[in-house]
Amino acid sequence: MNRGAVDEALRRVDDSHCQLVEDRRTVQAVEVALRDLVPVAPERGGTFIGPLAARLGLRPATLRAWEAAGLVRPGRDRRTGYRVYDADDVRDVMLVHQLRRGGHLLAQIAPLITQVRAVGGVAPLESTLRVWRDRLSARGRAMLAGAAELDAYLRVRAAASAGSAAGGPD
Repeated sequence: MNRGAVDEALRRVDDSHCQLVEDRRTVQAVEVALRDLVPVAPERGGTFIGPLAARLGLRPATLRAWEAAGLVRPGRDRRTGYRVYDADDVRDVMLVHQLRRGGHLLAQIAPLITQVRAVGGVAPLESTLRVWRDRLSARGRAMLAGAAELDAYLRVRAAASAGSAAGGPD
C-alpha cells in the first residue's frame, strides 16, 4: 500500500477472503459427511472389496486407489491374500466416499482420516469441528476489521493526494 501497489494489495485481500470461503465450505462438507455417515455394524470376518464397492456404487479400483493414497488400510485374508475391510475400514471408506462426492481432493481428505483414526472414530471430531468453526469466525472478524482499517487508510491517502494535487490550503 505504501508503495502505491493498491491493486495488488486488494487482490491479496480478495484471495484471503476466497480462502476463508473455501475453508468454511470444507468445514461444512466435513460436518455433512460426518452427519450422513451411517454407523457400520461389525460384520463377522469383515467384508471383501467387491461387495463393499458394490454396496457404495464404486468400482473396486477406486478402493484400491484410496488404499494406495493411504486413506483406507484394509487387512488381508491370511489364506487368500484378499483385502478384508473391518468396521473401522468401512467407516473410513464411507467417510472418504462422502467427502469425494463433496468434491474434496484425496490430499484434503487424508488429514481428516488420520484424525478419525487417532481419536478412534468420528464422535470426538465434533469438538474439533467446533474449534475449527470458531477459528474461522475469528479469522473472518479479524479480516473484516482489517478491511475497515485498510479502507480508512486509503481514504486518508486519497484525501492527502487530492489536497496536494489541488495545491493544498492557502
